[in-house]
Amino acid sequence: MADFYYLPGSAPCRSVIMTAKAVGVELNKKLLNLQAGEHLKPEFLKINPQHTIPTLVDNGFALWESRAIQVYLVEKYGKTDSLYPKCPKKRAVINQRLYFDMGTLYQSFANYYYPQVFAKAPADPEAFKKIEAAFDFLNTFLEGQEYAAGDSLTVADIALVATVSTFEVASFDISKYPNVNKWYENAKKVTPGWEDNWAGCQEFKKYFE
Repeated sequence: MADFYYLPGSAPCRSVIMTAKAVGVELNKKLLNLQAGEHLKPEFLKINPQHTIPTLVDNGFALWESRAIQVYLVEKYGKTDSLYPKCPKKRAVINQRLYFDMGTLYQSFANYYYPQVFAKAPADPEAFKKIEAAFDFLNTFLEGQEYAAGDSLTVADIALVATVSTFEVASFDISKYPNVNKWYENAKKVTPGWEDNWAGCQEFKKYFE
């Protein structure tokens, strides 16, 4: 069983939990208290010198960055390649969506909400515009599409649903983006581990109350 260092409220951690569920891997979950500095202890720095979560340790093999962990779990444990197909073109589109999630969509969340939540900074309207632009892009990607990349559920959907559900608990109005809204409603039904994801979202929601 792989050790999994995480926080339930974290969207990247939740994307790994859902991916593990999808491939039938049980995780030995280890809560890491960042506020108490547990991620800076020497024993954790030995595992992950970048001291980030999520971090996976699978039989002595340590890996961090959630989207890298998602791909690793599917490639090592997936009974089929449906979540991350071997076809170079299909895989390229999935990779593009994963990088979009990391560098644009989730980044826009972090840039707008984290200063407000963790530093009590005022809302930055320019940062909010970046969120709207990111959702506009995602809405375009999803035009006529049931899934984020291709015609079935992939790790791209799982990463994106972890992010979009976090926007929902931050009270961002997803309904203004009809293609995203339709995709999201379906993703809630078809993504393994959605219930775990939503429970983690409720943990994160406390920061907005």
